Amino acid sequence: MGKQFFTREKGFYAAMVRLSLPAAFRSLLSFLVLMADNVMVSRYSESALAPVSQANSISTFVTAALSGLGSGAVVMIAQYWGKKDHRSARQFFSVALAACAGLSMLFIALILLFPRAILSLVLDGAQQELTPIALSYLMISCFAYLPLGISSALSGALKGVEVVKVTLYATVISLLSNVVLNDLLIFGHLGFPRMGVEGAALATVIARVIEAAVVWIYCFRVQKAIEIRPRDMLHQEKWAWKDYFRFGAPVGFTDAQWALVGLMKMAAIGHLGKEMMSAMNLTDTMMDLGTMFTFALAGGACVLVGKAVGQGDMEKVRCYSRTIQVMFALIGILMAGVVMLVRFPFISLYGQTEAVEQLAGQMIFIGALTILGTSYHASCFVGINRGAGDNRFVMGVDIICGWLVVLPLTYLGAFVFHWPLPVIFLCTRIDQCFKWIIAFFRLRGKKWIKNVTRA
Repeated sequence: MGKQFFTREKGFYAAMVRLSLPAAFRSLLSFLVLMADNVMVSRYSESALAPVSQANSISTFVTAALSGLGSGAVVMIAQYWGKKDHRSARQFFSVALAACAGLSMLFIALILLFPRAILSLVLDGAQQELTPIALSYLMISCFAYLPLGISSALSGALKGVEVVKVTLYATVISLLSNVVLNDLLIFGHLGFPRMGVEGAALATVIARVIEAAVVWIYCFRVQKAIEIRPRDMLHQEKWAWKDYFRFGAPVGFTDAQWALVGLMKMAAIGHLGKEMMSAMNLTDTMMDLGTMFTFALAGGACVLVGKAVGQGDMEKVRCYSRTIQVMFALIGILMAGVVMLVRFPFISLYGQTEAVEQLAGQMIFIGALTILGTSYHASCFVGINRGAGDNRFVMGVDIICGWLVVLPLTYLGAFVFHWPLPVIFLCTRIDQCFKWIIAFFRLRGKKWIKNVTRA
């Protein structure tokens, strides 16, 4: 028999669904709550949406950095899990938690010490009426970073040993809490103080604490896949840190630097006026809807590919790779169509001006076309390459695309050539139009499979 082009293992498809659905539902719930947050803030005060969305771009950067550090541990844990080396896998639980907690506290300290300087990165100082709103929101919401770091580390590590239900449980409880608290604290219902945007920030902090508590209890009291205790988190061996920085940290660095690119893009948007800021917020939320299922599936693919590499079955790894690529190409076509269909009903929910709605409609149309490339390259870089230990290559591609292509083109279009706003938006996503080509040719070679476990 010749080699199989697609895998015929029923267990593969079942595992993809089992690993990905909780993350997909989490992304969907996160999207719905983010949308509810924005709608509530916008209904409270139309002028509050732009400064809150700009302040949230800082939180988006922090979230991506922490999520990346957690995902870096997944690569290591999945390969040791496939090798059935539980002792080594436990080391990376501890390393991930220490790294995420330390980084989150650093971010909190920087914002508390230099709030105006950090906010000035994404909000034009000339927008004097918006700055106090953004500051009041950011100074409270930053305290959500520590519980976010804890939940990102533990839920990411558990994913490496194929424990994923906790992600869904924690998200449902946290996000329902967020919606209820938003209603009570923003508008002052049921006798609560009417706090406006500060209430939205406080609701976010409380919801993140609840989420971290659920993940902590599930990790140490409920799940039975891997035996792990809270005191195990206090001990990290030098070799684990060394391997984490060599093979896992590039994932965190990739996500963090790409989030920094996003922050710099929002800095440019913050100088293009209130209408562009509001339209960008709507568009980014819609893009999250269009890619959430893709990235959830890519996370599941990362675990399965990493496990196969740890088992030493390279033909299975290549077969998985071919199957995943075709799956994600089809998913990209489907999701681009969905975004096209729902963009106008979605925009109308926010009650924005006609100019903002028209601009957002044009930008979402452009974004929908780029989803075709996003879906394919995400399956490769976030799923296949990461699981196979090819993180340095992915990091290099993202650095070059972000800092040498996307940012220069965006800033030239915005401040030198003064291109139309929809064209500037296209510049912020131009890499999605060609990165899939790089991913395609990388997986045609043999250098992308790297076993990162120790004997």
